[in-house]
Amino acid sequence: MDVLSDVLKAVRLTGAIFFERHLHAPWVGESPHSAAIASMVMPDAGHVISFHAILSGSCWAALVGQSDSCRRFDAGDIVLYPLGDANVLSSAPGMRGLPDLDQYCRPKDRPLPIVTRLDNEGADYCHLVCGYFGCDARPFNPLLEALPRMLLSQMSAAGQSWLSSLLRLAAEEAERGSAGSESLLAKVAELMFVEVVRKYITQLPDDSKGWLSGLKHRHVGHALRLIHGQPGKPWTLAELAREVGLSRSVFAERFSHFVGVSPMHYLGRWRMQLAIRRLTIPGVSVAQAGEEVGYESEAAFSRAFKKYVGVPPGSWRKGRSSPA
Repeated sequence: MDVLSDVLKAVRLTGAIFFERHLHAPWVGESPHSAAIASMVMPDAGHVISFHAILSGSCWAALVGQSDSCRRFDAGDIVLYPLGDANVLSSAPGMRGLPDLDQYCRPKDRPLPIVTRLDNEGADYCHLVCGYFGCDARPFNPLLEALPRMLLSQMSAAGQSWLSSLLRLAAEEAERGSAGSESLLAKVAELMFVEVVRKYITQLPDDSKGWLSGLKHRHVGHALRLIHGQPGKPWTLAELAREVGLSRSVFAERFSHFVGVSPMHYLGRWRMQLAIRRLTIPGVSVAQAGEEVGYESEAAFSRAFKKYVGVPPGSWRKGRSSPA
């Protein structure tokens, strides 16, 4: 079981490249918190992550209001804001701008991306593509909890080569108005996200904590693969510990150390994430959704659902289907 792929599928990660920027210094662009524009850029997503990828030149990236977060951003680099923080890109450090919410409306007469060209003679050129990822944040998205607020990925030469080529191809296809160009851009963005996270995992220190570090750990990673591979199995702490080759106490301590919650709490939260996906399917009953994630009775599932999600499954489904 590939745990990261399983999570990305269950939380419905989708991507979109929204802007292509051709810029010459001096320039600055400030993006609002993703919650302020989510309904325009990713209307079906529970949570929105923004990103910027640079194809040529260099610039500076920072969290709004945090000058110590400012980092140089070179060709082949990608910066993600997993929690959707307001951020600023600029041709020099310390510059600020005013977000224009109108620019985030999807064009009705042409496909994405929205292309901007600012040509100031004699200035340094910078070519960017910027966009968004949509995903579920609730009831449980362990990846969001494990990523930093600002993640700058400096790609390897090989990674930079294939990613830059794909981004350029997608941008060129969109500029020509080719059929399916938006879908191509979306898939390229999703590949980019996976590559950034994969690289981040490899760079984590061996003694670091968190869900992503747990994936690398011999015993914790094995337990996560078991849980994700058979989430409906009636796992116990003793059985998981036996499977990974540790005593109950050592396994429980080690899992909690890396993942931040106990193995059984993690299993319960993950089951609810899967159950919610089932509950969105017309015709799937509450009892069926519960049975598929390991609960023998509707009553037991409803109790667990309310514990982790805050409301019974029937109420959650009713609320989701009610008009906004």
